[in-house]
Amino acid sequence: MRWFWIDRYTEFVAGEHATAVKNVSLSEEVVDEYAPGRTHFPSSLIIEGIAQTGGILLGQMSDFKDRVVLAKVNNCIFHFEAYPGDTLVYHTKIKNRDGIGTSITATSHRGDELQAEVELMFATLDDERFVGVELFEPAQFCRMIRLLRTFEVGVYPDGTPIQVPQHMVAAEKSLLHVG
Repeated sequence: MRWFWIDRYTEFVAGEHATAVKNVSLSEEVVDEYAPGRTHFPSSLIIEGIAQTGGILLGQMSDFKDRVVLAKVNNCIFHFEAYPGDTLVYHTKIKNRDGIGTSITATSHRGDELQAEVELMFATLDDERFVGVELFEPAQFCRMIRLLRTFEVGVYPDGTPIQVPQHMVAAEKSLLHVG
């Protein structure tokens, strides 16, 4: 699961909001090769990082049993580009949940500077039409969200820590016993 565009969570309040950090590095191929002669972090990957920050926040609400996908970029404003050495901080907040999907508002900051403002819409894949469609292998996905420190900083609104869902723990254990 190489294509995560966040490095770690610094805040995660279940069902409400999350904050994640992305350190832009020249060692990332997309930074140096996306636009030769104009080295920067592509805006599309900033949107993807914000979507991952908010998507994991939404997925946690069902203990990662629902398959949450980015459905639409409602609005997006970039104030400046991100360059190697920049640390971007993504703030996501659940704005609206209804039968159609969930919208989030988000910002990207470099230090005290507002770098981007984004509104995204997410959908949950219907179990009837997408039977057997897994977005991620559960054990690998659990490993990744552990690396992102989701369970280290994640809390419910009352302050109690969120826990690794049992189905993900079971998937990790079964992977250890294979081979």
